[in-house]
Amino acid sequence: MTGGPAPLPFVDLHCHSTASDGALPPAAVVEEAHRKGLHALALTDHDTVAGLAEAQAAGERLGVRIVPGVELSAVENDVETHLLGLHLSDVGIMEQRLIALRDMRRTRAERMVERLNALGVPVTMEQVLANAAGGAIGRPHVARAVVTVGSAADMREAFDRYLGNGRPACVGKDRLSMRDAIGMVHEAGGIALLAHPGEAANRTRLVALAEQGLDGCEVRHPGHSDEAIGRIGRLVEDLGLLPSGGSDWHGTFDGWRTLGVMQVPLAWLERQDAHLAARRAGQRAVQAT
Repeated sequence: MTGGPAPLPFVDLHCHSTASDGALPPAAVVEEAHRKGLHALALTDHDTVAGLAEAQAAGERLGVRIVPGVELSAVENDVETHLLGLHLSDVGIMEQRLIALRDMRRTRAERMVERLNALGVPVTMEQVLANAAGGAIGRPHVARAVVTVGSAADMREAFDRYLGNGRPACVGKDRLSMRDAIGMVHEAGGIALLAHPGEAANRTRLVALAEQGLDGCEVRHPGHSDEAIGRIGRLVEDLGLLPSGGSDWHGTFDGWRTLGVMQVPLAWLERQDAHLAARRAGQRAVQAT
């Protein structure tokens, strides 16, 4: 007697580890993907590819395909926007570009620490680096140091008093444009996808980004309502862009926002694979002429 049909294979193309702001090491993230029966997983830590080698080793051991990825913080019309880079074939190139960005962010953090010290807040750069734990340094890491030394009751107060926009210890950061972020992803051999656009997804915006080289858009995301998923999915299809999706999981096990929850179909990953294969074939043809 045979059982029912095999379960549909799902993938998760957006998640985080301790390489950035996730709660679990890369290998543990892959182990959870294996436990959930996912066919493939994209590790997309914020502004770093440091966790990919560990994730890929775990994927080979457990039989889970690992899609090398990153989530870049960029600026679009003065608004911070996140860009997913998936299928990175040259992680080394991406790491070189990210090292330059991290150097700029460290310098920014040092300037914030100097301003805080001038205001009588005894934070140190060592505390900030410890909070970042090797990841990309940002204002939240400085804010945690402010709380640690007792100069603010919590993160919100640290931002309200010192680090929020326009506050005395805030230092503006050198900003990566969306065009340059897309270029970084393409240079590393990947595809560039707009992350979790939500209600901000509209035809005009996606067309403008596609003209800058955007390959696709995240359709399924926990921050998207069912209506938004349907609307963004139709836009993506109409514009000939690639769909993607994932849980944006950071490692928590409580609540409904868990790894694989968005049930992203394997067919979407296969479309991305086909798109990349066609692009690379075209590049080889050009090189041969």
